[in-house]
Amino acid sequence: NTKKKILQHKIRVFCRLRPMNRNEAGQGGTAFVEKIDDYSVSVETPRGLREFQFDKVFGAEASQDEVFQDTSLIQSVIDGYNVCIFAYGQTGSGKTFTMVGDKDQRNPGIMPRSFNAIFDITRENSSKFEFKQVSAYMLELYNDRLQDLFISQAAEAQAQTQPSSQTRRVEIKRTRKGVVFAQGAETKEASSAQELYALFQQACANRHIAATMNVESSRSHLIVVIMVESRNLTNGSISTGKLSLVDLAGSERAAKTGAKDHQLKEANSINKSLSALGDVISALSADLPHVPYRNSKLTQYATRVKAITNNAQRNVESKEIAQLKEVIMKLKSGLTVDDGDV
Repeated sequence: NTKKKILQHKIRVFCRLRPMNRNEAGQGGTAFVEKIDDYSVSVETPRGLREFQFDKVFGAEASQDEVFQDTSLIQSVIDGYNVCIFAYGQTGSGKTFTMVGDKDQRNPGIMPRSFNAIFDITRENSSKFEFKQVSAYMLELYNDRLQDLFISQAAEAQAQTQPSSQTRRVEIKRTRKGVVFAQGAETKEASSAQELYALFQQACANRHIAATMNVESSRSHLIVVIMVESRNLTNGSISTGKLSLVDLAGSERAAKTGAKDHQLKEANSINKSLSALGDVISALSADLPHVPYRNSKLTQYATRVKAITNNAQRNVESKEIAQLKEVIMKLKSGLTVDDGDV
């Protein structure tokens, strides 16, 4: 039951082992991490063999579909919950393959599979729910600055040269209810999985890429946020779920990357944000009274995680509240409101 998955823990950590590539196999390389069972791995270290436990371990033979089925919480998003999935690891460890897939999409990852699943589930439930809107914004966190990926770097640079232009800067804000959102980010609607994937391709084309250790290695965090709003046809309640999918930048130490100048700045910024993310996860796991969300823009998104407990709250509004909000929107737009609207 996908709904039960999200209610089990605040945070679940999965481990995926990738197979050796051709170069590694050709050079006689051997794996130093081995899967013991579905929940533990062994790692060869200078101090000897060590074991680590996880909520789930995927071996090198695990398929993209298997990983998606075990990590997917799309039904929970449709039901009005907030879900966040991110991939962490060194450059070349398989993060982007897991989240995005290969170039020709013969083995699509969690992101494109989620796009398809969202619209598959909406079609399957069309007799019970009216799906009002599926929308998305996509961001890049690069050198501690948020970039709207629906706007190309060239277009943004050109806009900044115009004296009368007002370039929108993306900033993390919080509502009175404590909901974190990206102010200034352009949100686009999608009516199909194909449209959503096209938006994703547009976003990927606008990312920062640098030839550090791997020519395909991104030096930024990719944040894809999809919002699904639906109305229950039985009681009229409105549900709004949010799915955040994050492909983190490589976590290797700057000294190992051979980075210099601006690339060294990239590496330091990446490691600072990843370290802050680790601090947040540790604090949440230990139920500490203070969680250092403000230490990084990346971790300010993590305030959503704290709301996911064994009694997770759905983002649901009653029929009456939804109607009142529509009336307010009409009034603000200068439209006439009749008795039937109230």
